[in-house]
Amino acid sequence: MQPVERAEYEGVDYAWVMQTTFVVTILVGAPAAALLSTLVTLESWGARAAFAVRVGAPIWFVTAVAVALYAKRAEPGDGGAGTDDDAAPDEEADSDEEADSDEEADSDDDGDPTEDGEPSTNESGKRD
Repeated sequence: MQPVERAEYEGVDYAWVMQTTFVVTILVGAPAAALLSTLVTLESWGARAAFAVRVGAPIWFVTAVAVALYAKRAEPGDGGAGTDDDAAPDEEADSDEEADSDEEADSDDDGDPTEDGEPSTNESGKRD
């Protein structure tokens, strides 16, 4: 199996900032706008839309700035699961590659001898 590619971020992950801003703005902004709307008389749909924009825009802006500042201050990466210094990825990758090559060598189904010189066998252990 091919390894999953990972992106290495240097600095702020703006995709995360945009996604988090969107979610937090909806989770915080919708209840805030609903609560604030109880204080104002909104008789038409136009007034309701204008009110939503007047209340939603500042909530979105404050949320975006707060999330961007947090992302800039926080260490980029995978959420603090550890640093690259804690594990030796080269050793793990080498052992995985060796295991994969052994599995591939032993699983020839065409009847030709495998890398270890033994002929391939079927599920019942009989020679093909």
